[in-house]
Amino acid sequence: MREQYPSSRDAIGLEQEDRELGFANILFSIASGNTKKKNMPYDPQLADRIRDYLSQFPKIDIEEKKMFRGLAFMVNGKMCINVSGNNLMCRFDPELTNDLAKRKGFLPMKMKGKKLKGYCYVEPVGFKSAKDFQFWMDLCLDFNDRAKSSKKRPKV
Repeated sequence: MREQYPSSRDAIGLEQEDRELGFANILFSIASGNTKKKNMPYDPQLADRIRDYLSQFPKIDIEEKKMFRGLAFMVNGKMCINVSGNNLMCRFDPELTNDLAKRKGFLPMKMKGKKLKGYCYVEPVGFKSAKDFQFWMDLCLDFNDRAKSSKKRPKV
C-alpha cells in the first residue's frame, strides 16, 4: 500500500481557500510570502520543545493526539499538556488555580462560557524562559499521576 504524503502546498501551511484559488494564485502566494503559516492550528516549535522536555523521562508513556484544535500530549494514557495555537494548555490540580492565575501569561480556559477547573492556557510570555517553561511542564506532570483518565468511548 502506497503511503500518503502531504502535497507541497499542505507542507507549507496554505489554507483550504488558497488551495481552491488555483495553482497560479498559490504560486503568487508563495512568491509574495503569504503562506499563512501563522494560522496553523498549533505551533510546531512549541510542540518540539514539549517533546524534548518529555524525552528526559524514559519511564513515562507518551502519545500525541490532535484535539482541541491543537496537539495533546497524553502521558500514561491521560491528557497532560497541549499546544493550542502559540499557547500551552495545561492540566493541573484545580486547588492551585488562584495562585496560578497570578502568573504572567495565565488565561482561564473556558468552554461554552464556563471556566474549566484545573485547566488553563498560558500565553508565550508566560513560558518564554526555560525556568518558566519547566514550571508549567512540571506542574502538569506532577498532577498527571493524580488526574483521572477520561472514559473510553466504545468504537462504533
